Amino acid sequence: MTIHELAAKLDGREYRDEITHVEREQAKSAGLVVMFGYSDDGMYFHGAIEDTGGCWNGGEFFFDEKGLLNNECDNEDCPHYEKRKDSAKVIEVSDIPWHFITNIPHATFNIMVDDNLYGQGIVFSMSSLVD
Repeated sequence: MTIHELAAKLDGREYRDEITHVEREQAKSAGLVVMFGYSDDGMYFHGAIEDTGGCWNGGEFFFDEKGLLNNECDNEDCPHYEKRKDSAKVIEVSDIPWHFITNIPHATFNIMVDDNLYGQGIVFSMSSLVD
């Protein structure tokens, strides 16, 4: 499964029904990460990374080949975070409607509430995080 195939499959899904358990497992097996916003202050990560992260009014998430840096320690003063952050790749997130800015190769999909756009999600490959 590619990032484009998975994004096409998820495109148009309803908020709170963005991805199934089976699709999460398929993404994990393929080394893919699915990222999308929930509520007004959080991100879900599914597949090769299973985690959540806070982002009230938007924010940045840092990734390297080991995964998501933001949640490795309880705070950004963590020495592991700082050592890895300089070489990490970043995804900038805007507040609702969720959308993403990144140089990481990715594919996008739309999340809907009834017939209205709730926000965007992205799919990227863990292999794209290796320099």
